[in-house]
Amino acid sequence: MSEKPFSQACDNNQQAIFVILERVFAQAQQVLEIGSGTGQHASYFAPRLPQLIWQTSDQAEYHEGINAWLDDSAAENLRRPLVLNVDMPQWPIDKVDAVFTANTCHIMSWASVENMFRQLADVLAVDGTLAIYGPFNYDGQFTSPSNANFDQWLKQRGALQGIRDFEAVAKLASEAGMSLLEDNAMPANNRLLVWRKT
Repeated sequence: MSEKPFSQACDNNQQAIFVILERVFAQAQQVLEIGSGTGQHASYFAPRLPQLIWQTSDQAEYHEGINAWLDDSAAENLRRPLVLNVDMPQWPIDKVDAVFTANTCHIMSWASVENMFRQLADVLAVDGTLAIYGPFNYDGQFTSPSNANFDQWLKQRGALQGIRDFEAVAKLASEAGMSLLEDNAMPANNRLLVWRKT
């Protein structure tokens, strides 16, 4: 069995995220997780949300790690990862009534964020819920010195990475037919944004 990858940030934030997902995904039947990463979030959330199917997804290189977490989970509602890159012209999934993604918008290029919302306009069912976790800027300003430092680190890692402006992301969501339901303050200067497809 392959060794499980581990993210301390995932471990730190999953309880705080779960408190909100439990409420906003209460009526959901199938959630697509975009960018399942290590697989920790999926293996934590799925058994605690037994009423829904939790569909993991990521680029192929991350599947071994995700599957290692899934192998250790007894959750029957957890699904093996789909190969999904937000820039794919055709996503490998039809309609879902919930989408969750954590710490992805600042890792991908802005063009990829735009592509993600373009696809979500089709993939997310009417009345479906989108939940995005991560750091965001407001009015073009960092919300903390640590976020400013993080943004600098991201840009050194990849020129197209960086903390996104909430207003720009909200505009993409609006163009994709979604209305903002909640903007939740989270630990470590993160947010959990929740939209409803109208």
